[in-house]
Amino acid sequence: MPGVIVDCGIYREGRRTEGPADFCDALAEARAEGHSFMWLGMYEPTQTEFDRVSSDFGLHPLAVEDALHAHQRPKLEVYDDSLFMVLKPVTYDDQADTVTASELMVFVGDSFVVTVRHGQASPLAAVRRRLEDHPEILRHGPGAVLYAVSDAVVDHYIEVAAELQTDLEELEAEVFAPVRGDTRNTAAQIYAFKREVLEFRRATGPLTEPMTRLQNPGVPFVHDHARPFFRDVGDHLARANESVEGLDRLLSDILAAHLAQMGVRQNDDMRKISAWAALAAVPTLIAGVYGMNFDEMPELKWHLGYPAILLFMAVVEVSLYRLFKRRGWL
Repeated sequence: MPGVIVDCGIYREGRRTEGPADFCDALAEARAEGHSFMWLGMYEPTQTEFDRVSSDFGLHPLAVEDALHAHQRPKLEVYDDSLFMVLKPVTYDDQADTVTASELMVFVGDSFVVTVRHGQASPLAAVRRRLEDHPEILRHGPGAVLYAVSDAVVDHYIEVAAELQTDLEELEAEVFAPVRGDTRNTAAQIYAFKREVLEFRRATGPLTEPMTRLQNPGVPFVHDHARPFFRDVGDHLARANESVEGLDRLLSDILAAHLAQMGVRQNDDMRKISAWAALAAVPTLIAGVYGMNFDEMPELKWHLGYPAILLFMAVVEVSLYRLFKRRGWL
């Protein structure tokens, strides 16, 4: 299955060694030796391509169905012959400001680890290289691989959260900038940011329960000496979840502040419009009164009436302008 099987290796006493090319023979050899296990990595297999793997490894049909169809929540399922865990690695594109979540399924059983990857975000290559450089970790068996994969995924959560925090600070500075920009664009940016944080939360939040289970006794294929390591991963996950919660709260506060600013700015605009309307109303009113066609009107026969009315209008306009200016309406 070229292109589907990314890597396949046998690890004896924590060190990678040569083995049969066929993964079924490699699994039989690892089980026969007792202190060995094989690690099979696959990328987006189809039903037909995964049938033989599920049959030879004895994987549960429900777990196989979840592994073949993406869009699963992070979870941990315990079956008779294997342990099945779903992780969601995430990547953050700083240029497009988007969070992209992939899916990583891990099967752990008797002398084997099978990883199935969907999407582009995956720490498996780096994890495999790092583990092969530390055979003392791989010596603990398939549970060590599950720990290393979980640890890499969760540690990257913290890195993504830090990048989101940096972008959030830039967005916050833009919202509270003294120079007013395009408020519609700012609101759209806040809503888009909230969608990305929600996508991030879908990856980190549901993983808390599986990590808690791995820290407690009773989970097969995970030795007691590995539980403190999963506890450390759980602590890192708690930090990531706290960061996500903080980002979401800050975004809600920024959005509320932005909407409040828009309301204040609208009130300022309405005051200015009202002030200019008042300035325009005074001469309009006076001119309207003296524009009526009546014979008996004050100052109608007075030769200084016209300049006197103009002077009166000017005095009233200047007085109103100074009043509005002093109260901040203009």
